[in-house]
Amino acid sequence: MPGRRGHDIDGLYKRPGSPYWWASYPDGRGGYARRSTGVKWAEDPRKARAKAARAALIAETQAERPAQAPAKAPPGHTFDELMLLYLDQVTPGKASAERDQHSAKRLCEVFTGRVLAELGKADVRGYIAKRQEAGVGPGTINRELGMLSSALNWARDELEWEVPNPVLRRRLKEPEGRVRWLTRAEAAALLKAARAEPRAPWIADFVLLGLYTGMRRGEMLGLEWRRVDLQADLIYLEAPHQKSRKRGSVPLNATARTALLARARFRAEHCPASPWVFCDWRGKRVARITRSFATACRRAGLEDFHPHDLRHTCAAWLVQAGRPLAEIRDMLRHSTIEMTERYAHLAPANVRATAQVLDHPGLSHSVITLPDQGGVGDQEGGASA
Repeated sequence: MPGRRGHDIDGLYKRPGSPYWWASYPDGRGGYARRSTGVKWAEDPRKARAKAARAALIAETQAERPAQAPAKAPPGHTFDELMLLYLDQVTPGKASAERDQHSAKRLCEVFTGRVLAELGKADVRGYIAKRQEAGVGPGTINRELGMLSSALNWARDELEWEVPNPVLRRRLKEPEGRVRWLTRAEAAALLKAARAEPRAPWIADFVLLGLYTGMRRGEMLGLEWRRVDLQADLIYLEAPHQKSRKRGSVPLNATARTALLARARFRAEHCPASPWVFCDWRGKRVARITRSFATACRRAGLEDFHPHDLRHTCAAWLVQAGRPLAEIRDMLRHSTIEMTERYAHLAPANVRATAQVLDHPGLSHSVITLPDQGGVGDQEGGASA
């Protein structure tokens, strides 16, 4: 990138007298072109949209190059171009938008500047090795590479880019998932601490709704009032809101309902026009609760507890109450019963009741003669029929 006055290292700059971000980019003839992105810098201070617009200009320039191209062929689409377009056009509509942003940041540390056509399986293995050396677990690495794979597949299908996908069949084997849940007493302590958060009056309602519906963090923070039916006691989830990308609904019990009523009162008092269930005093959507949630956990004396663990707690309580795994699967909207079976060990009382069936008179001493304690039974197995 030329080091001209007013240019940033990312090729975007402010032009005197213009409210828009301007872009400087290769013109395909050995020089640089300069055009307005059409994105106002006041509305895009972090340049996310402007970067996507610059990437689109680069792609447009490459597409318009004449057939009699110079002997040196263009390098092709780059990783940076892919990430800018994917994060701008696909990520905002995903329930895992925040995770996409984080994954892209980690991927950029290794792949920035690389031409997609030149990426191979060795590059993916190198990325895995680098992340493992940094102490990152298989699950996190799989999610990061999964995001790259999804972006590459999107570029192939939607943009018709002829690029390989070296991530295929590179998934690492993951250990059994972590299950952290709260006792009723711990949950009460967390709620008490959450209600004492003056800067985040929504955090207690977030905790309560998570505990009593099992909804995911993104599903709650992205919830709009138009999808809440307090008469039918249901929350409706459309395809973009769910991990499964399918429509669904979440039943509301009395406790979950109180959390939504508290949110409704907050909205009526501060921002009656806001469409968001979890909004701040100005009506803007609460996008992140990480800091306030961590503060509440610390004050409640809880360690290693994260927002998604509210969902684990909901599942654990249902299993401990003796509800069938199939019912829990449906409430939590798991794609398979195997996902729900991770919580089966939390109901030892149910298994104990099954074991006690063996003590039934028709199955115990009347059928099996126990060995004599005096050492008489030297027979193999210690019993005789």
